[in-house]
Amino acid sequence: MSDELKRGLEGVLVAESDLSFIDGDEGKLVYRGYAIEDLAEHASYEETVYLLWNGELPTESELSTFADAMSAERALDDDTLETVTRLAEADEEPMAAMRTAASMLSAADPDTDADPTDPEANVRKARRITAKLPTALAAFARVRDGDEPVEPREDLGHAENFLYMLNGEVPDEVTADVFDQALVLHADHGLNASTFSATVTASTLADMHSAITSAVGTLSGSLHGGANANVMRMLQEVDEADEDPVEWVKRALDEGRRVAGFGHRVYNVKDPRAKILGDRSEELGEASGDRKWYEMSVAIEEYMAEEKGLAPNVDFYSATTYYQMGIPIDIYTPIFAVSRAGGWAAHVMEQFEDNRLIRPRARYVGEKDAKWVPIDER
Repeated sequence: MSDELKRGLEGVLVAESDLSFIDGDEGKLVYRGYAIEDLAEHASYEETVYLLWNGELPTESELSTFADAMSAERALDDDTLETVTRLAEADEEPMAAMRTAASMLSAADPDTDADPTDPEANVRKARRITAKLPTALAAFARVRDGDEPVEPREDLGHAENFLYMLNGEVPDEVTADVFDQALVLHADHGLNASTFSATVTASTLADMHSAITSAVGTLSGSLHGGANANVMRMLQEVDEADEDPVEWVKRALDEGRRVAGFGHRVYNVKDPRAKILGDRSEELGEASGDRKWYEMSVAIEEYMAEEKGLAPNVDFYSATTYYQMGIPIDIYTPIFAVSRAGGWAAHVMEQFEDNRLIRPRARYVGEKDAKWVPIDER
């Protein structure tokens, strides 16, 4: 047994998966064999989730049945909706509210007493979680802003329905398409921290809801989720300073500040998802007649590449994409969870197929021969 220490488990292989593949040197991301560029251009979020859960693309009838089954599960039970409402009124952090909602969904799930490894029950649980988390998030955001929750509609697609519940009106086709594409891009990404958290929890034979709740909690940490919100706040700061973005970045770096949205544990080149969202950010700017957020981002990207050798990750351009769609900055990370729920569930189901308890070791560096001292002599 090797005693080599790998902090953060970097580079350590702990599982085999056929869900997604990342080539960090080539800037390549694949779901079940399909390039992310093809999926982003052609597949809906529902189609992508079907692929992740079933291993193959659906036929037209299979996709219709799958999408209908998911849309039928969107409504929240009264207790969960009441809890989300109370959390919003108490000004809870959005990710904390999402964590609570994910856990609470188990109480009303018809399969809550099923064996944790039951494949069919897990598909049903995964479908309900993936369908209901957007409803919980939209309700939270509206109540927090003093508005009433909007009930989901079964005749709208997954992405379109979320924007409808969030804003109270059906989005235009372009906005709905861009958001759907963003959900596809965030659906899975290998064994990242939150996905690993979900699989560790599942490996103990905890149930689907416990695993997803673990994942949401892990995503809430600033070193995993939250980067796109930080990118947008940074860009707002640049804008408010009325300063050239490159000069602002130079000054920020001189002050020891970190420029959000750059660098990645896996990618050594530009994140392929950033390329796609960069194009969509530009399109949204063109459509609105205001390209400043996109142009500001490009200027910073070019400087960071030339001077620091750093490329943007997915968060860098998802920030301006969401912002131009009118989405509140502090729900960017919960939207990540809304999308990644499909991927988390896929990994949980994959873990159960050939389960082994995940139990790494730690190197002990403490004292080994301490002598007991009676309490009256300490």
